[in-house]
This record gives sequence, C-alpha cells and structure tokens, in this order.
Amino acid sequence: MSGAPQADDELEQFYAYPEALERPWVRVNFVSSLDGAVTIKGRSRGLSAPEDQRVLGLIRDLSDVVLVGVSTAVLEGYRGVKRTEVRSERRSRLGLSPVPPIALVTRSCSLPVDSPLLTDTLVPPIVLTCQAAPADRRAALADAGADVVVAGDEQVDLPAALAALDERGLRRIGCEGGPTLFGSLVESDLVDELCLTMSPLLAGGDAGRIAKGTGVGVPRRMRLLSALHTDESLLLLRYARMPA
Repeated sequence: MSGAPQADDELEQFYAYPEALERPWVRVNFVSSLDGAVTIKGRSRGLSAPEDQRVLGLIRDLSDVVLVGVSTAVLEGYRGVKRTEVRSERRSRLGLSPVPPIALVTRSCSLPVDSPLLTDTLVPPIVLTCQAAPADRRAALADAGADVVVAGDEQVDLPAALAALDERGLRRIGCEGGPTLFGSLVESDLVDELCLTMSPLLAGGDAGRIAKGTGVGVPRRMRLLSALHTDESLLLLRYARMPA
C-alpha cells in the first residue's frame, strides 16, 4: 500500500500491533538518509521531519514500552514520555497505561542519576542490565526510582530482558535504537517489524548505519507491509518478518 499520510485514525490502523499477542513483539523504528546515514552531526534529529515525528509519537502511543539503548537515550536527550490529550484518549481507548515507560538497555548502568529519565518522568524507567554492571551503580539507579532488571551475566541477555518485560505485561515493544541495540536484536532474531523513514537527504560523511554488530550467518528476510510518502518527500516504510 502506498500514498500520502492519512488522518490519525487511519494511521493508527496502519501501525496497529497484532491483536492478542502471546509473546513480546519488537517493532524497531529508525530514520535514515538516502545514502544510509543514521545521524547528522551525531544526532538523528537532523534527518527527521514533522510527519516522521508524528509517526514516532503514534508508535509510542500504541506501545506498552519504549525500548532504547542508554547511549542513544543520553545523546538524544530523552525524558519520560509525556501525557497529551491525543495520547491519553488513544491509550485509554486501547486499554493501555496512561504513558509507556522507557526501558533502557545498559551493560554498565551508566545512566546518570540526575538524568531527566529519572527526574522528569511520569513513570519510573526500567533499566535492563547484567550481573557485570557495578553493584553500586545498580543500587544507585534503584534508589533513584528505576526498576532495575538483571538479565544476563557479562552482557545483557536480550531474550531474558524481553521475558522480564513480558512478565510486567509489556509485550508491545517500540524500539528506538540505537544501532548497537538494533544490531543485537537482529543477531538474536528478535526483530518482528521495522518502521524505516527514508529522509530525502544525501548526508555523506562517516555516520554509521542503522544496525551495528557482528552480523548474522543468514540475513533475515522481511516483507513490505506499507509505504507512505509525504509532501516533504519522506518515504515511510514498514516491514515485517516473513512467516516461518
């Protein structure tokens, strides 16, 4: 399907999660330049546009939890998700909590205790870490209000982390990167869906790609679900994994 972005109710149907999920469903959302850059001057905002931000907000509205790597969250200046009139109406109608928590993946618990994710939020963040993280850092984040989850020994075990989210009733997972987390999700075969915005820019430079890691033996095949274009020449693509 292709066309210009529709009204909010049509977009909501476009980006709806599958009904009656019995396991965590990971939807990854990224923006990229035409030549593959994931950032401009180190941040993704230079690639974004109002329609892309509209879809990002909608995906947050539809998600039980927002999953993000701690480095990306700090670099992009994340705060807790805020209430808006539209968000409150939509989430209430869909039977979701008032706002989704932010779940941070961090091997070392490096989130500062004065981060806005802890001090400017309506719900406590979830910190997904591992046993190797310093005990004092884990304790400090817990004391600051975070829900600290140890999943794995030397590295964050992503299947175990998703299982912990599942135990909290958080199955609709909207992942916002960064590239290292996305690459790890790909390597663990945990990506169900990719929402990719192609920004009409040629960025050049040495910016990285949207997924970074060691790679997989066999690339995962995806199928196109929808393609929308905007007056600003953005292309919003939505892919899902091929059925087994």
